[in-house]
Amino acid sequence: MRADFYLLEETAPAARLKVACRIAEKAYLAGQRVLVWHTEREELARFDELLWTFADTSFVPHEWLGAGRDAPVLLSAGGAPDGPLEVLINLANAPEPPPFAAAAERIAEILDADPAVREAGRARFRAYRQLGCEPATHPLRAP
Repeated sequence: MRADFYLLEETAPAARLKVACRIAEKAYLAGQRVLVWHTEREELARFDELLWTFADTSFVPHEWLGAGRDAPVLLSAGGAPDGPLEVLINLANAPEPPPFAAAAERIAEILDADPAVREAGRARFRAYRQLGCEPATHPLRAP
């Protein structure tokens, strides 16, 4: 398992979602199966809409988990799909990793500069270490 923490300078929730779109697109283009997970269904619905519009030339086939089809990018506010999970994009701000995080090959955590988001991210960073993973951090500058 690999965990990458993307650290944003700004606090706008939309910035986190845009970075998540870019990560999902890159993984999709690499042929990887992606799950975008969040505990807040409303924000995940905003992410769903943003995936259609974040870039003029981009198309990321996605759907909600359990919709009956099997798109390469799945959205979930609950469980995980059956089968292998190559990339898990965690948008939740809980202090613990998603319950199925250990089953993912790669985990992307996106943290904005909000102090509560950073504190929960630090707790997940420690949790990943306890799972035997050495997380990496990637500071991202605002455009």
